[in-house]
Amino acid sequence: MTTDLTTDSSPEEELLENVDQIAEAREAILAQVRKRIYGQTELIEHLLVALFSRGHCLLMGVPGLAKTSLIATLAEVLDLDFNRIQFTPDLMPADITGTDILEEDHATGKRFFKFIKGPVFSNLLLADEINRTPPKTQAALLQAMQEYEVSAGGTTYELDLPFQVFATQNPIEQEGTYPLPEAQLDRFMFHLTVDYPEADDEVMIVKKTTSSYKAELEPVMDAQRILELQNLVRRVPVSDEVVRYAVDLVRKTRPDGSDAPDYVKEYIGWGAGPRASQYLVIGGKARAILDGRLTVSNEDIKALALPILRHRLLTNFQAEAQGLTTDDIVKRLVEES
Repeated sequence: MTTDLTTDSSPEEELLENVDQIAEAREAILAQVRKRIYGQTELIEHLLVALFSRGHCLLMGVPGLAKTSLIATLAEVLDLDFNRIQFTPDLMPADITGTDILEEDHATGKRFFKFIKGPVFSNLLLADEINRTPPKTQAALLQAMQEYEVSAGGTTYELDLPFQVFATQNPIEQEGTYPLPEAQLDRFMFHLTVDYPEADDEVMIVKKTTSSYKAELEPVMDAQRILELQNLVRRVPVSDEVVRYAVDLVRKTRPDGSDAPDYVKEYIGWGAGPRASQYLVIGGKARAILDGRLTVSNEDIKALALPILRHRLLTNFQAEAQGLTTDDIVKRLVEES
């Protein structure tokens, strides 16, 4: 799993030679993760697409569905630095990014400020219950998520790559929570729902977690290899037809646009921006190459449309009155496209 991607072959031959390696890496990752996580196959697949697309994920699910365990397991399998932040109402921005502390040089007596890095300085950051902290603290992640750097005390510090944020939210308990600003929501590639496990999977979960059994995981790759594969994914060719399909799908979510169907104009107050089109295409590339294909199809775009678009649309009062959600609108757009 640590083969160097640098060869003397042509770019096309190099891509073909490494497609099988990426597909094998996917299977190896899944095999290791499944030692501890039972079921949730589609969720894990989406997390891998996000990983190799350099995208962040927002996971929505009730407590006890192994969201934290899944991200920690993924970090262990990928041999990445992992930090978890429990977001609370009293959490401050410096608790995430780090802070300057005053120190004294005992030899000279001079005082100076030293920056102590916060938990954001990791490869995989789990922002647990991110909506439980005020917007000011939530915004502390914006620069890190978009620019891969942190500014503090007039100095900018670069984050080690790869860097990705996996945030969780509880959809049931809303007391004492703060909705994520739209600007921050838009920086999450995926909004994923974590469902209850199937009956057989739940039986296995109960059996394993109530015994002394603890699966030992073997790292499948490291940070350098992940960066190589992320760069490789971006070199996957995609036809103008598929790009146009992704862009047209996103444009149909905008109620003021001429491409929008009547039901979008009736029920949507605000549609998705160009970042959604970008994520659809790069996500389609990652999905194709993880499946051992060099050809991105419209089916790849359709498969990723719901988790990429659901948090980028705003329904109006009329939709809420009729019980329609953004999921309903996106599913209808995909079916009719």
